[in-house]
Amino acid sequence: MDLETLRLAVYHSFAGTGRAPSPEDLADELAVDVAAVRAGMDELARARHLALDGSGQIVMAHPFSAVPLGFAVMGKRTLWWGGCAWDSFALPHLLPDEGEVLISTRCPACSRPHAWNVGTQRPPAGDQIAHFLVPAAHMWDDVVHTCAHQSLFCSEDCVDDWCRTTGSARGYVMDLDTLWRFASRWYEGRLERGYTRREPAAAREYLRGVGLSGSFWGL
Repeated sequence: MDLETLRLAVYHSFAGTGRAPSPEDLADELAVDVAAVRAGMDELARARHLALDGSGQIVMAHPFSAVPLGFAVMGKRTLWWGGCAWDSFALPHLLPDEGEVLISTRCPACSRPHAWNVGTQRPPAGDQIAHFLVPAAHMWDDVVHTCAHQSLFCSEDCVDDWCRTTGSARGYVMDLDTLWRFASRWYEGRLERGYTRREPAAAREYLRGVGLSGSFWGL
């Protein structure tokens, strides 16, 4: 089983349809048996290209999600679940032929709805605040929990209210401009053959380049 071919099949299915392909779908497309696909998916999950559930189904292939985690991203004809604030803002950059996409969510503190047209040329206007609960070093301890807690709030006051209500320690906050810059090139090349994940040194350099710093990000 060629893992890169399998990885691309997963990602292009998500990009084109907004849904995760099943192992059976992938076996049919690649003309291989399902057992080989499942073994390949396990390897891709170990390499953090995929997140699988307990039955071996794809839950996430960042920045795509197979389950709703608080964000919807509408393109010209396709609706994607945004895995988190970070991934939702990354989608128009990964899919530039879509032009601007409509990203919608609700403030976790007060349930106020928010929506932005987000493209590749400039960050959207708005005073909302992104809050990242789980520090970078622990994001893959439970990646679905991590993504479910990378949210967009009305303001820092709403972040503080949510932290008090849930008993959570305040994480890292950034404005929409920083979030847009952060997401813009993080997944660059992920839909192309030969993509490699950033090693820690390269990730730190990228984060510094978009204005992120501090122990939360391992810097």
